[in-house]
Amino acid sequence: MTLPRIREPTHIGFVLLRDHSMIAFANAIDCFRMANYISRRALYRWSVITADDAPSMASNGLVMAPTLPRDAVERCDIVFVCGGTSVRGATDDNVRRLLRQCAARRTPLGALCTGSFALASAGALDGYRCAIHWENLAAIREEFPKVAFAQEVFIIDRDRYTCSGGTAPLDLMLHLIRAEHGAALARDISEQFIVERQRAAGDRQRMPMPERVGPGYQHLRETVEIMAANIEEPLPLQEIADAIHISLRQLERLFHSYLSAKPAHYYMNLRLRRARELLMLSSVPIMQITIACGFQSSSHFSKAYRAMFGYPPSAERRRTAAIA
Repeated sequence: MTLPRIREPTHIGFVLLRDHSMIAFANAIDCFRMANYISRRALYRWSVITADDAPSMASNGLVMAPTLPRDAVERCDIVFVCGGTSVRGATDDNVRRLLRQCAARRTPLGALCTGSFALASAGALDGYRCAIHWENLAAIREEFPKVAFAQEVFIIDRDRYTCSGGTAPLDLMLHLIRAEHGAALARDISEQFIVERQRAAGDRQRMPMPERVGPGYQHLRETVEIMAANIEEPLPLQEIADAIHISLRQLERLFHSYLSAKPAHYYMNLRLRRARELLMLSSVPIMQITIACGFQSSSHFSKAYRAMFGYPPSAERRRTAAIA
């Protein structure tokens, strides 16, 4: 008589970067813990890894010690890298070397929060679609043109599993658990965590405009989407109003009533926030950022930036460099 082979638990490796997001890491790892608890079986096991085998401090100050040496990462069936707000400074040669070794062995790779930056920096996302926290999208698209970054909550593209931050890792892990062990288990985990709805890969990260200002304001959402898509060459407000088939006066009333702002001021703030993302999260020269955000001169850009944030773009870049 041949006994059925006992399946080994899926081994999940978490590479924690300096200042990683604890909420992203906790949401991911606890899904696997709950899968074991509910099923009463060891479906999963997990290890914490760091690129230098030293403890990693999260952005909230808590320290995680590695449980698996980096040289043993090949034992993992899938490896996720977890980043945070300082991902650029935390992604060093040790991190890139570790991720490239995993990619060379064809180990499936994933990323939590800003971990996609580390994968992209290691060349492990070229030709893939992937997700990253919305705050990093503008800057990272400029830096890695071979990677298709998108605004979804999570993305699965072949052997790459990426998601944004916050609670998005929970949605990704639930999806993986459902694919491997069935919808019933994923549903039971959701009930334990009091999660009313499992978000799908196609869900966008940021809350759609109508949900923020009330139902029936499609024009407002369309206007903001047009503005966000035309940062480098800002459109005249009349042209935007014509595109959504309302008058300029109606457009101004919508912004005043629901966003307490004039359309021109909102558009300017949108461009300045994009500039701030690029200053903080990329190494793009300030003059290039000036052009990319629709400003005709560096003096105009500097004056507008100072008016909104209280200091010039050059000071923002220096502050970011000092933190990193």
